[in-house]
Amino acid sequence: MEKIPWKTLELVIFDVDGTLYDQLKLRTKMLLALIGYYTLRPWKYKDLLILYHFRKEREKNAGSELKNLQEAQYQWCLKKVNTSLTEVKSVVDKWIFDFPNRYLQKCSYPGIHSFFEELEKQGISTAVYSDYEAKNKLEKMNIRVNLVVSSTHTDINALKPLPNGLTYILSEMKIENKANCLFIGDREELDGECSRAAGIPFLFLDKKTSRYFYPRLLEKLKNSGI
Repeated sequence: MEKIPWKTLELVIFDVDGTLYDQLKLRTKMLLALIGYYTLRPWKYKDLLILYHFRKEREKNAGSELKNLQEAQYQWCLKKVNTSLTEVKSVVDKWIFDFPNRYLQKCSYPGIHSFFEELEKQGISTAVYSDYEAKNKLEKMNIRVNLVVSSTHTDINALKPLPNGLTYILSEMKIENKANCLFIGDREELDGECSRAAGIPFLFLDKKTSRYFYPRLLEKLKNSGI
């Protein structure tokens, strides 16, 4: 963990999946939902292959920079399944970008809302940088930030650990001193590397202690004397 510039902190940037909410808890709920849905519709089993390959190919292409990442993510999956692009987009949009959002409020980490409230109270800006679209997720979790950015943004088109997204945020937020920022993420190999490549202090969220992560962070922020 790099030194956190509590007293001069201007901006905190958050990853989303696994950083703002318990990803294991969400995946358990989603697994039950998928089993319930496809047990009654066994003829649609190819949907599950689409979901598997979409996530798998995105992981395999970490660090990619393309002209149109939004479209490429579907094309990667399409090459692995025998179906149409329309079907790939329909299944992915339903089960990855829409359906899981209903569970996010209950899967949010303890203390997360209080931490955001304290950041706002102390005049510290907030932003989100995720490899996936995050606006709808934040709405479901009742979390407001100053800027929401995803890797598929037309001005970024690059997956972590490339620092394009963080660099874009710094520019948009007009941050001159990177040392006065903090990026919080749960994947060292992606978020951590991305943060270091951008020259921003990084704070790792360890899943083993995630229940206490934000309450402890809140206490440190309140006692920082800002």
